[in-house]
Amino acid sequence: MSNAVPMTLIGKPQLPASNYRDLENYIKANAGKLNIAHAGPGSASHLCGLMGQSAVKASDAMTTIPYGGTAPAMNALLGGQVDLMCDQTTNTTGQVEAGKVTAFAVTTPQPLSGNTLLKDLSSLQQMGFKRFDMTIWNGLYAPKGRPAAVLSQINTALKTALKDPDFVKQQDDLGDIVVRDGRVEPAAQKAFVTAKVKKLQRCQLQGKLKWKQNDEHRHH
Repeated sequence: MSNAVPMTLIGKPQLPASNYRDLENYIKANAGKLNIAHAGPGSASHLCGLMGQSAVKASDAMTTIPYGGTAPAMNALLGGQVDLMCDQTTNTTGQVEAGKVTAFAVTTPQPLSGNTLLKDLSSLQQMGFKRFDMTIWNGLYAPKGRPAAVLSQINTALKTALKDPDFVKQQDDLGDIVVRDGRVEPAAQKAFVTAKVKKLQRCQLQGKLKWKQNDEHRHH
């Protein structure tokens, strides 16, 4: 793995909340009246929204609205057609900096201390949601059957690149986190991805069950 891209919970500026706790109280006080956009079923923004609603115990508080990608979902948020969205920093930082959306929290275990713009945002774990950790991970992969010596050489080059100060600063500016732990090794990366996939599959299943229950309720 080379880097992990955090997610940010953002909202339209018209929301009467300036921090996450205010937002949480507003969501609970307006259950069933708010909506949250995502880039499409199964997307990272979709899963992040489901996890967030589950964590705050507000699974019925917001309507999830799918769009055909991040751009149209973001446009809907900027236009005030939707209330909230959860998406990666590489898609949201520019809008936050321009003051077009309000950022409420990051989905990493700790705040993004390396990012000037987002460093003061609380993490959802800090807000009481234990083990809430949602990031987009990037890594290098090769076709099956490549010689071990070749893979080792590529891995060594990757670890060297991850120590480059200019690369690290560039990632910090985007809100990305350069991986420096055991995940830079192939076996650890495989174990990490396997565990994350299982966790997100459970989250997606919960979302599908909820949609089914809502659909059945509408037909009765």
